[in-house]
Amino acid sequence: MDLTKIQNPDFLKKMSVAELNELAQEIRTFLIENIANTGGHLASNLGVVELTIALYYVFNAPQDKIFFDVGHQCYTHKILTGRAAQFPTLRQYGGLSGFEKRRESPYDCWEAGHSSTSLSAALGFAVARDLNHENYQVVPVVGDAALISGESMEALNQIGYENRPMVIIFNDNNMSISRNVGALTRSFARLRAAKGYNDFKMNLKDSLNRTDFGKAMYHGLKSFKDSVRDQVVDSGIFGEFGLSYLGPVDGHNIRDLIRVLEVAKTHETPTVVHVITQKGHGYAPCENDRRGVWHGVGPFDIATGKPKHSTPPGFSSWSKLMSDTVADFAAIDTKIMALTPAMINGSSLESFFARYPDRSFDCGIAEEHTVTFAAGLAINGMRPYVAIYSSFMQRAYDQINHDVCRMDLPVVFGIDRAGLVGADGETHHGVFDIGFLKPLPHLILAEPKDANEARCLLYSAFHQNHPYAIRFPRGNVDVRNLENCEAIETGTWTMFHDAPDNRLFVLTYGPDVDAITKKVTVNDLPVTVVNCRFFKPIDEKLLLEIADRKRPVIVYETDVKEGGLGASIAEFCMDHNLCMHVVRMGIGDHYVSQGDVTLLKAAEHIDLNSLYERIQKMLGEDA
Repeated sequence: MDLTKIQNPDFLKKMSVAELNELAQEIRTFLIENIANTGGHLASNLGVVELTIALYYVFNAPQDKIFFDVGHQCYTHKILTGRAAQFPTLRQYGGLSGFEKRRESPYDCWEAGHSSTSLSAALGFAVARDLNHENYQVVPVVGDAALISGESMEALNQIGYENRPMVIIFNDNNMSISRNVGALTRSFARLRAAKGYNDFKMNLKDSLNRTDFGKAMYHGLKSFKDSVRDQVVDSGIFGEFGLSYLGPVDGHNIRDLIRVLEVAKTHETPTVVHVITQKGHGYAPCENDRRGVWHGVGPFDIATGKPKHSTPPGFSSWSKLMSDTVADFAAIDTKIMALTPAMINGSSLESFFARYPDRSFDCGIAEEHTVTFAAGLAINGMRPYVAIYSSFMQRAYDQINHDVCRMDLPVVFGIDRAGLVGADGETHHGVFDIGFLKPLPHLILAEPKDANEARCLLYSAFHQNHPYAIRFPRGNVDVRNLENCEAIETGTWTMFHDAPDNRLFVLTYGPDVDAITKKVTVNDLPVTVVNCRFFKPIDEKLLLEIADRKRPVIVYETDVKEGGLGASIAEFCMDHNLCMHVVRMGIGDHYVSQGDVTLLKAAEHIDLNSLYERIQKMLGEDA
């Protein structure tokens, strides 16, 4: 079948099971070939091909609302809803999103990039449906890792209370990004081994539905069916919430999936369908992955499984630099420990976990718990390092504020993927953390310009007694000339290419410091570059000196301007009655789309060429 000619999923209902299985293999091949070129979420999508086909065979979308928790496993959904031809543009600027996007299709009824939102949203759909006197099915697909999250538990609690019809697909692959952790994981393991009540129920329905009398008998046997279910099924945590349970069922057997889904949609109460899938099914490198390497990938060679692009010699990922440095410090200080919300691989903590298993904690997809857990450790003399993506950190804002900063506890946060991150788009860009962390009392917030400064900031963080957050970008950093670590005085900035007759200041932070310094040096521009490595506290002494020199200032930042570095400088000038000509460059009051970071910066007019043009213009005006 030419998948690019698919317009909608209605054709599935006319196909035999054999034809559906053949389609599944065609989709799986299509996914591997396309993601090998564009990169994307591979393993998670290979695991739900048959499940997605069965869902569209049984339900009637877009009237019925089918949607996926997180949404990164929606590629088969996109193919079946008419978007296969757009896959060469997947996750690229102006192209097809790697997540569900409401603007793309009426079949995308919900969108998310973070875990554990689907059940709360599903209840919203179900309540609105009933209040509007409408008639459609609500079908969220949620993974076992997402169910561990607190938001999912909160939603299940109210779903059981409201008792409104919906079909919850429990996609159980015993993996999140990497292998799952926690007591609930053991509970799910017991469910996987449960007796096959759904087989009994489906066989009973098939037998009785052959006659009108049988159909009437089947619908009159509810109390009997419930009694049988209670005898043969351990519905685990779902039963505790008052939810009906069907399963487990093989998530790669389309015939069985269709049968159990047909039963589930006849229920008048919330029903969980427990589907066992294999993450990465059909592609050996993915199937054998237990570290999460194949969860999200760049372009790769299909035959070998090797990436087409590798880290250059002498360079490291920022994540690895930070985590390895913390691991080195932990060899000296036995109080240092590492915590992560299900991102061991993403935050390059493998080395720390291997070296110090007793001081390593993967908390699952539970950012709130991770931060308060760290606070409890810190208040008892430990020195926790919390490795967390910027876009996930906002999920634990109350805990950072209430449990860490309010009690002034020495928790060190490694804010990974700060700034624009590229193909994952607006749900993953880490451009808000400066603005929401800066107002918190006691917190120190910094960003290094290079590897040596990063190591020194980490050293400083572990040798002081306040909350300390160090943000760092996605990508690679030069580690060829690492030096010994020494403490950096909190709140101090440094100047580069400075001269008494310079006519302009550029205040910036992060890796852009060296890039801009090189640019002004090569072009012999009379510009002083200031490394504003601390966002809080800012270097008030140096700011007063800059103001005293009465030269224009460009504040160049690659995060949102609202609440950023420029805003702090403007506030300082106002509070100290300083007259300073300040021009701010940064991201405006909007969400930034997906795409290559270089393209995004150019589109936002925060690339180095835009800065260079602004410098030339201001130097010309000053002449």
